[in-house]
Amino acid sequence: MTAFVSYVWRSSSVGARVARLALTPLSWLFGVMVARRNAAFDARVRRGTLAVPALPALSVGNLTVGGTGKTPVASWFVDRLRAGGASPALVLRGYGDDEWRVHGLLTPGVPVVVAAERAVGLVTARNQQCDCAVLDDAFQHRQVARTQDVVLVSADAWQERVRLLPSGPYREPLESLNRASVAVITVKAASADTVQAVWAAIRRAAPSVPIAQLRLAPSGVRLAATIGVSAQSIPLGLQHDLAWLAGRETVLISAIADPDAFGRQMAAAGAIVQYHAVYADHYAFKAADVSEIVARAGPSVAVVCTLKDAVKLVSLWPRAGAALWYVSQTVVVEQGAEILEQVVARVLGARRATIPTAG
Repeated sequence: MTAFVSYVWRSSSVGARVARLALTPLSWLFGVMVARRNAAFDARVRRGTLAVPALPALSVGNLTVGGTGKTPVASWFVDRLRAGGASPALVLRGYGDDEWRVHGLLTPGVPVVVAAERAVGLVTARNQQCDCAVLDDAFQHRQVARTQDVVLVSADAWQERVRLLPSGPYREPLESLNRASVAVITVKAASADTVQAVWAAIRRAAPSVPIAQLRLAPSGVRLAATIGVSAQSIPLGLQHDLAWLAGRETVLISAIADPDAFGRQMAAAGAIVQYHAVYADHYAFKAADVSEIVARAGPSVAVVCTLKDAVKLVSLWPRAGAALWYVSQTVVVEQGAEILEQVVARVLGARRATIPTAG
């Protein structure tokens, strides 16, 4: 199903174009529903009737179905808030069994609150002595007001024509960026021409919204599981620079929204990719999946996955067979550092305004 959806959304073949055409009326209907919903929320914003959040909140979201780098970027903002003296929490819906676990590894010591209703999650965070929060994937969750809205647009998944669900991956049109505090272009392996096309499209759709650009770069290769190790959590010991992959026969595993970008990153690092096992985003791996991958790889091939996959695979990995390695993404600010610092400063300012002063 994942492969078919990707085919319909991204392929230029005749079959994919026919499928998109057949789905277009549903996309029109979806667009009408989105427009009505946003109009209702816009009216509430004008009237000032949105729920007052328990804590100042910074939302990190996107316009599409996954694949923009929300998890590492949300963690990056948490680190910036901590550097500013705040005690933030991460609040997320917790779709799948990987998001909250990855956040726990990326931001140790920071409360990770899983709540379908973000307003409830903010109350929980406040009760845990937090003074602000980062909301993961909350741009469309408009029931609660937020101090800043950061919206990510992936250059790697970019297509010139924006198609709403179900004929394309967009949950909202590009013009919805007009309600964002900042639009952030994320880049993994996209070409410079594609990145420039994204900049131009955002400027046309939301000319008054500031734009920043982040690169999500693999931060090396870490050991997740190996022969003789039965780990229930990811060991943080053995690791290599990304150059370790150069010329190395590799099998890739990914259950993420944009597996192609991960594959391109690994190929750019010089890995000789024998096989890329692609699963649905947030896929719950089974023992049979692991057995098939291990048998296909053999004992001398490096099996490499993302951190999002490693948190689920490590407890299933066998004692005998190829070692399991993972890479995670490091956030590198390429453009707009001052814009992102202003976003952080506004949240810190809102936090200070809610802290009682000593009498």
